[in-house]
Amino acid sequence: MSMTDVARHAHVALGTVSHVLNHPERVSEAKRARVHAAIAELGYVRNESARLLRSGQSSTVGLVVLDMRNPFFTDVARGAQDAAEAAGLQVILCNTDEDPGREQSHLSALVEHGALGVLVVPSDSETERYNLLRSRSIPFVFVDRTVDAPIACSVGVADVAGAAAAVSHLLALGHRRIAMLTGHTRLSQVRDRIEGARVAVRQAGLPDDTLQLVDCPTLTFADGLDAARRVLGTTPHPTAIFCTNDLLALGVLQVMTQQGISVPDEISVVGYDDIDFAAAAAVPLTSVRQPSNQLGRIALELLLAEVAASETGQAHEHHRVVFTPELVVRSSSGPPPDPQTASVRSRAR
Repeated sequence: MSMTDVARHAHVALGTVSHVLNHPERVSEAKRARVHAAIAELGYVRNESARLLRSGQSSTVGLVVLDMRNPFFTDVARGAQDAAEAAGLQVILCNTDEDPGREQSHLSALVEHGALGVLVVPSDSETERYNLLRSRSIPFVFVDRTVDAPIACSVGVADVAGAAAAVSHLLALGHRRIAMLTGHTRLSQVRDRIEGARVAVRQAGLPDDTLQLVDCPTLTFADGLDAARRVLGTTPHPTAIFCTNDLLALGVLQVMTQQGISVPDEISVVGYDDIDFAAAAAVPLTSVRQPSNQLGRIALELLLAEVAASETGQAHEHHRVVFTPELVVRSSSGPPPDPQTASVRSRAR
């Protein structure tokens, strides 16, 4: 089915159908109604690839994220998609599993498919892989990461402050043995959250070993399970666990339940991101809330602004947007256990 068939069925010129699809404001309401009725009756679907070849203009943007299994990135994608659809664009979602090589492959594929622009959550601090985008004049925006270098716009969260708030909360409750479950330090978010945790310890005037780092290969539920078991194998146990994201924390909560360890009576647990599952956990999770939906939406708006500037030949100034995270206190954090009571419970188990 072609546009010519639609025009014949609606008794209008071929150019009228084209205007209805691309510039509806140029066509009267009556003719628009006839064309849309013909499209519906004939089941016409425009050939988007052919249209793009003729116009040289893409209607898709890429969104490259670290882990699509993480509900945080689902919310980021939703914000970007809502803003894109409002602008008549579609979003192609790509997953890297925190792998720089896979990120490079996705970027190359998006270039080959003529993406209008790219939103990317970087898998490390390397910036050379974005030279390909720059060489093709494809704008890109960093998401969930802020950069000082003026190579692109960026939208992120003050992760140092967010982690500092989480650990300060635990310190104020009286915890002096805190395990921090980290991800791979090539991720800037992980490095910033480690730094924020250390800032809180220093500001409290406590020794560095108040905070014990526990490395996790990835920021996943499975690695949270593994890390929790390792933490429980140490002596003495920490009285609190701060996790770099909520998936790790939910893994920790499951192990605590399996081991019969009461949260927060015996061990407090704090996460980061405040995904929907955090509040719905068996023990509602204290977490650092990030405005995930807004991250995606603002990033897409910054991308569109850069595209518009490019099309009109205007100068574009890269912007760095930083949101302030919020600590949401729930049932999973409380004062450390009394040493004598903890000893009795340990012997009972």
